[in-house]
Amino acid sequence: MAKQKTAFVCNECGSDYAKWQGQCSDCGQWNTITEIRLGPAGGKGSGRAGGGVTASRAGFAGALDSARVLQDIDLDDLPRFSSGAEEFDRVLGGGLVPGSAVLVGGNPGAGKSTLLLQTMCHLARSMEALYITGEESLQQVAMRARRLQLPTDKLRLMSETNVETIVAAAEEFKPRVLVVDSIQVVHSDEIASAPGSVSQVRECAAYLTRFAKQTGTVLFLVGHVTKDGSLAGPKVLEHMIDCSILLEGTHDSRFRTLRGQKNRFGAVNELGVFAMTEQGMREVKNPSAIFLDRSSEPASGSAVMVVWEGTRPLLVEIQALVDDSQLGNPRRVAVGLEQNRLAMLLAVLHRHGGLQVGDQDVFANVVGGVKVLETSADLALLLAIVSSYRDRQLPRDMVIFGEVGLSGEIRPVPSGQERLSEAAKHGFKRAIIPRGNAPKSALAGMDIIAVSKLSEALAAVD
Repeated sequence: MAKQKTAFVCNECGSDYAKWQGQCSDCGQWNTITEIRLGPAGGKGSGRAGGGVTASRAGFAGALDSARVLQDIDLDDLPRFSSGAEEFDRVLGGGLVPGSAVLVGGNPGAGKSTLLLQTMCHLARSMEALYITGEESLQQVAMRARRLQLPTDKLRLMSETNVETIVAAAEEFKPRVLVVDSIQVVHSDEIASAPGSVSQVRECAAYLTRFAKQTGTVLFLVGHVTKDGSLAGPKVLEHMIDCSILLEGTHDSRFRTLRGQKNRFGAVNELGVFAMTEQGMREVKNPSAIFLDRSSEPASGSAVMVVWEGTRPLLVEIQALVDDSQLGNPRRVAVGLEQNRLAMLLAVLHRHGGLQVGDQDVFANVVGGVKVLETSADLALLLAIVSSYRDRQLPRDMVIFGEVGLSGEIRPVPSGQERLSEAAKHGFKRAIIPRGNAPKSALAGMDIIAVSKLSEALAAVD
């Protein structure tokens, strides 16, 4: 009888160690290394590869073959197909790719199962689709489908948590799309540890991904998240899959944002917007209209900026509040923005704008729960801060974007013409933009103010 082997694996990064230690030397985290049991060498698990391929000639992404010239590889047998939702397709890079593995994460109640159930019911009308539920019973899923008024006459549903049984069912029905909800409850009989452990999640995900790639099946894995919003399980799980997307949304808002974190088939920073309704998740074709739902009463400290999300511009309102501080160390709070960048921009405002807010509390917020990670929001943020400090309103028909450098210069940002066109489409008549983004020909119906220094931008709104 083969000896049982063990290994020590970090829960955060997936690094392996020969023995236990308190800190992971790769990611630096403490008390994240746990002992796992490995299957015996030469056991029955060593021969499984899926798709009828023997282990001696099976690779992770398909059967092994000799080296080929890159241009001779045929791509006609891997056409993308639509999921039925344009916003979902946008985040995935243009549609579903056969043989791809997609990890869908999100907080409890965000709508992961609802979105995937809607997608599978739509796809089942034209192709074979299999939905594996491990956390809910078949009756619970059927009740949700009936409540959402979805077509239920084509989709195959199965309640199972054993990975070998799941793959056996997939080999029998041969679905083009397979959903496993969720990967944390799936287990393998060949691994002596509880479901949800590092070894179970890693090996089951590898088994399912290998099957998907060898058979050309689109695989959706639903994943849990931790307290800080990151995907639970070993970090190596995110390296196995092709796409990692996160469904975000608060309980007090009916809107959900679907954001790509990893995508081998498209842009990684795409954003899709959905609305949670009584009929399930509905696409929001024009997200800018949501984020620009401004108050009817004009107020100081509010500005509209144009950010670039993936392949499209997005108009977002940014708000700032400057108030006298009652503390010795004034607060700097940024919601939806980077905290350190706010402190840096305040220093630039003092040095090159002549405005001292060192004794003031400064609060900044991006309306709608959007997270702005690019630097094109710098100029809009500073002008909103100046507007709040002076208690002077900015024109409601003005849009602002531009990066602010440490020496007070206004740097151009990518896709400036597309940002202006999006603003003009929503009725904005004025724009403050970097001089490097100034269009060569005048834009009909829009007064463009091109600036190269922060002082020029402040003078334009004075």
